[in-house]
Amino acid sequence: MGTVMDAPAAEVEITENMLGGKKVTVVFVLGGPGSGKGTQCANIVEHFGFTHLSAGDLLRAEIKSGSENGTMIENMIKEGKIVPSEVTIKLLQEAMIKSENDKFLIDGFPRNEENRAAFENVTKISPDFVLFFDCSEEEMERRLLGRNQGRVDDNIETIRKRFKVFVESSLPVIEYYSSKDKVKKIDATKPIPEVFEDVKAIFAPYAPKAE
Repeated sequence: MGTVMDAPAAEVEITENMLGGKKVTVVFVLGGPGSGKGTQCANIVEHFGFTHLSAGDLLRAEIKSGSENGTMIENMIKEGKIVPSEVTIKLLQEAMIKSENDKFLIDGFPRNEENRAAFENVTKISPDFVLFFDCSEEEMERRLLGRNQGRVDDNIETIRKRFKVFVESSLPVIEYYSSKDKVKKIDATKPIPEVFEDVKAIFAPYAPKAE
């Protein structure tokens, strides 16, 4: 539960957000690489009617487009670096404006405190909550090496760099939202169906209303 001071702020800001005043529900989905976020986001989309915006997928689509922006993004990802906030926020903004939905899962963003502050400042949107998939490094490494999707960032050296970046950069974001009682933590080491049972309990209030 947010404090009395926090709650009205989101309502005031949302009327003048970057989406032309479109009122939206935003849930940030965070977890280390290989924590199973993508799988669970697909389940949430199917059962609760959210639109899934993966920061990583949007960035990879931009790389595929062959634009100058895409080349810069590809080089940064190869080096295990975080892409500049404004680049990712612009891609998220475009995707939300194009969508007819008003409920969004933003997956893999904000990656750091600077991302978080930039997103809230630029969009004037504060998330309803942060869904945090908590998973051990050993388990994430095992999953990533086993999935073999042919991604440029799925080799052991880059995987370990990504773990390090996640711990150093993303944990402060989780701590920030924890201080506002906005983090819902999931034990992501469990089998997929069990993880989804926990997810369902959290998203029950967002279930589509029966006609």
